[in-house]
Amino acid sequence: MTRLFGTDGIRGVANEEPLTPELAFRVGRQLVATLQFDHGADRVRLVIGRDTRRSGPLLEAALIAGGLSAGADCYSVGVLPTPAIAVLTRRLEAHGGIVLSASHNPFEDNGIKLFSSEGAKFPDAWEAEIEQRLGGPDRAPRARGAQIGALVSYDRAEAVYVDFLCDCFPLDLSRFTIALDCAHGATYRVAPRVFRRLGAKVITIGVRPDGTNINARCGALHPDNLQRKVGASGATIGFAFDGDGDRLISVDHTGEIRDGDYALAIAGRHLASRQRLKQNLVVTTVMANLGLDQALEAAGIRVVKTQVGDRYVLEEMQRLGANLGGEQSGHLLFLDHSPTGDGILSALALLSVATETGEPLASLAACLRKFPQVLINVPVRSKPPIDSITGVGERMAAFEHEMNGRGRVLIRYSGTEALARVMIEGADGARIRAMADDLAGLIRVQIGDR
Repeated sequence: MTRLFGTDGIRGVANEEPLTPELAFRVGRQLVATLQFDHGADRVRLVIGRDTRRSGPLLEAALIAGGLSAGADCYSVGVLPTPAIAVLTRRLEAHGGIVLSASHNPFEDNGIKLFSSEGAKFPDAWEAEIEQRLGGPDRAPRARGAQIGALVSYDRAEAVYVDFLCDCFPLDLSRFTIALDCAHGATYRVAPRVFRRLGAKVITIGVRPDGTNINARCGALHPDNLQRKVGASGATIGFAFDGDGDRLISVDHTGEIRDGDYALAIAGRHLASRQRLKQNLVVTTVMANLGLDQALEAAGIRVVKTQVGDRYVLEEMQRLGANLGGEQSGHLLFLDHSPTGDGILSALALLSVATETGEPLASLAACLRKFPQVLINVPVRSKPPIDSITGVGERMAAFEHEMNGRGRVLIRYSGTEALARVMIEGADGARIRAMADDLAGLIRVQIGDR
């Protein structure tokens, strides 16, 4: 059986193998079995939400049916950001949370993400248990009579989540005009509601989902729309979210894009200056720009890096006792407030720095000077070990020797898409582009998806 769970749950083209309603039904049943048999839950309670994709209700209905058939009570919360399901799982004292979403992927894709009772993504070992059950005979409970699970339409979910966010950062935003790009995704109602409640004037784009336009040339992956909106409206700041609302890309009042590296530099230095940065440490991934290392180290802050994936950042933060971490892509973790990445909460955290210091984002971002970075995504038909691709290892070594410690080369496979990612940083932008093109060409010739 091909491994189903990647770095962010199960993901694929909706209603095609493997991401079919039949699989969703079985995941619902085996999740209940895992929680009951291996983790001691009695009457299992699950919180289930989704983003705005056309296929969401299809997979949601199947997954709920699986959970109910195994005796779980299922709290359906409808369209809400992924981090809202993490919050609600804890608030409702549920044993697990489920999100139907493919995050930043095109609308044809969908996914199944699982949260523990603490609101964190399921540990790899727990996913492995479910996967093992999916590969064998169905021994999940078969509830009868009054033991069949109850379906609860929890219509207070959005209000609970809005209250949570506003309680985390009870800011006065009356002097701010905030432009939002909600990617026609899960934040389209809740994000404007939060910022307006805190007093901001709010301008929106990407708030008319039709089931097929999620992430379509908008949101965190395409912040150029937000750049134009900020410029045209004279907004103080702009925030772009991805389809499920767990990542943030910001635009300052000058129109400059500020990604997760900038957010970590700004928040890390600010928290450290107030003695609120636990362990004087920021956890990020190998994709972080070298400029982030320099910005944090200049303030005496230690940097620890993990493999790509916010779950690995979280695990390292918990191991080391850190309260700030995240990824260049905009997944940011503020563990004093939430155990998972939350785009809206991250935006509020940046605004809290701006209000405490009286400085705009453009000024705050001056603490980070980025190294030129080139990232090329190569569609691939298979994912053999990188060092087994002829010539790639030798070429990487030669390029690293040429840069002599003033740059780096990283090649990895995407955990959610059929892509090889070639990333190079260095002082000479033209030269690193040529290096990246060279390596991408080697990969394309040998394993590229033609």
